[in-house]
Amino acid sequence: MASSAIKSGTLVSLQDIYPSSPFFKQGASLRVTGKLQEYSVETAVAIVIDGNANLKINTQHLRDLSFRVGSFYQFIGELLIQPDNEAILQARVGRNVDGIDLNLYHQSLQLLRQFQADHLSTT
Repeated sequence: MASSAIKSGTLVSLQDIYPSSPFFKQGASLRVTGKLQEYSVETAVAIVIDGNANLKINTQHLRDLSFRVGSFYQFIGELLIQPDNEAILQARVGRNVDGIDLNLYHQSLQLLRQFQADHLSTT
């Protein structure tokens, strides 16, 4: 019997999403955080940035979330890869995370990955 459960979003930084990355897979469930650079009400597409990396977010399924350019947001959703290798996250969850320290966030993400790699290699 196939499981239809929704997978949890793998914690990734925007810098982790590029064509040769292990996270760059059609339908991959990801959790991303970034600063809102642009938002189109007509298309419900947001662009979030983190450093020099950016990602388009399709927000059409999100309700009760207001978007402010310059604010920080976290999204969980599935990665859709277009024929031209452009990635768009189809968001199913979104929240404002203004006040987040992105440097500390990146450090904790690195420590989490190191812990997971150490733990998985010993089991």
